[in-house]
This record gives sequence, C-alpha cells and structure tokens, in this order.
Amino acid sequence: MTFVGAFATLALMAGQVDTQQHAEARLSQGVLAGRVEDTVASYRNIPYAAPPVGPLRWRPPQPPTAWTGRRDATAYGAICIQPPANGDPGVGPPPMSEDCLNLNVWTTQQTGARAPVMVWIHGGALINGSGTAALYEGDDLARRGVVVVTLNYRLGRLGFFDHPALAAERPAEEAAGNYGVMDVIAALEWVKANIAAFGGDPANVTVFGESAGGVLVNRLMISPKARGLFHKAVVQSGLGRELQIPLDRKGPGGSPSARERGQAWGAAAGLTTAEALRAAPPETFLGPAPSFANGDLNLIDGVVVPDRVEAVFRAGGQAPVPYVIGTNSAEFWWIKPTDRSGYGLIDDDMTWLERAEAVQAYGGIQGFDAQVVTDLVFTEPARNLARLHAAAGHPTYLYRFDVTSTAGPEPHNGASHAVERPYVFGNLGILPYPVEERDRRASEAMMGYWTAFARSGDPDGPGRPAWPRVTGNDQRIMTFGNEGPFVAPAPFSARLDILQRFRERGRP
Repeated sequence: MTFVGAFATLALMAGQVDTQQHAEARLSQGVLAGRVEDTVASYRNIPYAAPPVGPLRWRPPQPPTAWTGRRDATAYGAICIQPPANGDPGVGPPPMSEDCLNLNVWTTQQTGARAPVMVWIHGGALINGSGTAALYEGDDLARRGVVVVTLNYRLGRLGFFDHPALAAERPAEEAAGNYGVMDVIAALEWVKANIAAFGGDPANVTVFGESAGGVLVNRLMISPKARGLFHKAVVQSGLGRELQIPLDRKGPGGSPSARERGQAWGAAAGLTTAEALRAAPPETFLGPAPSFANGDLNLIDGVVVPDRVEAVFRAGGQAPVPYVIGTNSAEFWWIKPTDRSGYGLIDDDMTWLERAEAVQAYGGIQGFDAQVVTDLVFTEPARNLARLHAAAGHPTYLYRFDVTSTAGPEPHNGASHAVERPYVFGNLGILPYPVEERDRRASEAMMGYWTAFARSGDPDGPGRPAWPRVTGNDQRIMTFGNEGPFVAPAPFSARLDILQRFRERGRP
C-alpha cells in the first residue's frame, strides 16, 4: 500500500490555537499537542514513517503507527545517524538514532485555510544535517502565509547503500539503494495526506533544498515515484552534473557499481551477510566515510532515480513544474583544481588547449584556481539545468547569491557555500558576524520571492524588481547583492560556455 493509500482515510481537522499558548492538531494517527509562539503554531517530531530499524533497515519506508492520547509535539525528535556536526549550524541537537524519520510543521493558518506549503530538504553531502536545526525554524516564513515543513531522511550508508546479500533477499520489484530519497518521497506522501490539518493546501506544495538537499530536489524532479507530490521546486546550490553510480552496473570509466562498493565496504568491515549487516550497530556504517564527490551516495537505481539528472532533463522527462535554481558566487572558494579530492579532480580531463582557453577566460591562472571548481560543480550545471527546463516549456528562474560582509570570517570576494540559508529562513541571528541592513534587505527580498513563488509559481511581487524567466541562452539572472536584488545579464557567460563544452564533449 502506498503512503497516500495508507493515509487516505485520515479525518483531518485544522489545528486549533488557544489562549494558553498551546496548539492541537487531530490526525487519524492521533492528537498532536504543539505550541504557539508569537502567532506561529509549531508541531515537532511527527513520525512520517515507521522506524527503519531491524528488518526495516535498507527497506523502503513503511507507514507510521498510530498513538493513543495526546502526543507531545513541542520538542524535536532524534537526528539521523551521522558523524559529529563540528559546528555545522545545519545539524540539530542530539540524540542521534536510526529512529529519526520525523518531520516538523510551522503554521499560522486556521480551520479551512488552503495555504501554500513549503517542504525543506536539508543539505549535508548526504551524510549529515537534519530538519531540526535552529537555522531551519520556519516561524518567519510561516508568518508570510505559508505552511513550512522540515524533515529528516536516512543518511550515509544507512540511506544510500546496496550489497549483494541485501539484493539476494529482497523481492525483485522492490526499490533499493536510494532509501534516503524514498524517505523524502514518503514525507511528501504524508504531507499530501495530512497537511490540511495544519491549514496547508496539499495541491500547492513547493519542495526547496540546499546543497545535498538541492540535489535531492533534482532527484525528485526526475523520479516517477515523486510525480504529483509537489507542484514547484527550488534548488539552492544543488549541483546538476554530479557523478552518479548505477546500482548494479559499472559506473563511468568502468568504476565499481554501488553494489560492488557496498560489498567491498562490507568485506572490510567483516559484514558479509544480510543478517550481519542488519545486526551491526548503526555507528558502524559511519567509517570510512563515503564520498559524495566520488559518487558513493549518488545512486541510479532505475526505479526511484531512473538515470542521471542531466540526462532526464535533456530528454524532457523531468516534472513539468515551475523551477527556481541558483548558486552562490564563491561556493567552494577554498578548493583548488590542483587539490587531490573528488572536486579538485573534475578538471583533470581537460586537454592543454581547453585549459589554456579556460585560464585566459578567467583572466589568468590565479582567477582560474580561485573560481573554476565553483563553476564546474555549481554555476555551469545550474545554468545548464535552467536552460534545459526552460527549453522544455516550463517556467524557470535563475539566481546568483552574492551578499558578503567585511566582518565575515571568510574571504570577501564572494558568498561561500551554504551562507544563503539563514537569509531564506529569516534566521539571521545564526550568522557568525553582526547583522547589518544589507543582510536584512537581502533576507526580506529572498523570503518575499520564495514565498511568492510557493504561492503562485511566479516569484514576483510588489516592491521588488521583476524576476524574468529564463529564455534561450541569453537569460537574465536575479542577483542578490549587498545593495539589494537586481537583474542583469548572467555574468561570466564566456567562461561558462568553455566549461560547458568541456563537460559535454565525449570522453575516451
């Protein structure tokens, strides 16, 4: 039974707010007891799937069970199994557990409302992060008339993994490998069946995510299993040409399949049977850490994720929904093309002629070293997906985030990876430097555009520069800069054209 079918009989009643600052929502699963702060009702730690433990480890998510009485929904639930956060503000507080498939809702809506819904998918290279971080609290967005949902999904090898022993025991028709993607789809099915209880419109759902969360939004865009569960999409720094590995076939250049990688890891860990894999403590699967850049977690399973993202977009097979995509101006400023990492190796296939042309376009080797990894990983792939989506006839909007602070701890020649997140949520207090008018102006603009887009599929609104659609190859781009948002021709087109030719030429 699908999640939609499992919840089709829910008797959904809108959340009710009383003067004692308590909130209540009634689902057929049970009653949720949330809380109200400054007009916003929030409900936390709502299970959207059964705990993926024991025999459900590496199985598609199953429907959650009901509860009796009033379930306390005032505190966050556990985050998924992951390495230490090391100060990342995109990771919520402990505890950490495999029983982590929970979501959170913020709303200002009353009985009978049909407000737009915004479902956030966190980043973290598919190995860390959570929907429970203070950075992602949805109060400010909810005050703009949307219902906000954040969620957890399985991470690392617990969320993106296969092994011959697991393949041998599962039904032939069962989807495999991309369990984290399946979790997000299950959460969207929960939203479709339940969000009316919080004043949300299940027929007007926007998915938005950053970094690995943006990657997952793109996977939803191409997944047949997600079709119809969302109606608009926003991709923030979501790559677009990342290395993706087939589940049971060799990868590019004859590299091992995902299943072969899983088998090699299991052999090294002394886990060779399905029983041993499922019995091992979850922390076992954290080391050695899988690599996003090397494709360890980017799986093509043929069912949930049918092919490479770029290939499906090029064939016009993506979801026909309005689409915002963009990047930051200096995403990976600290990674040089000479670095011996998965990202630093991306340019290694360049011929000397290609490299010479690119270096010239960047104004010399210093500019090339400073910016080419950002452009290869983020800027050019985002431009490419925007062009392909627009060419398919769908509303498409491209942006660039370039808000910087001289008080910031990083170099000031651009906005680094993930720094736009607090601006989108209005949670500027998380910034590691004093908030200035520049920051408030940028946040106000981004929240305005994002919520307008969620409402209608068009980000424009009164008091803001009109954001033009992408049309052809000469698109204009919305830039969020220190002086406010402005529209101009997409910058650096010549060097991006060179990188596009390099990425799309045939390989030996």
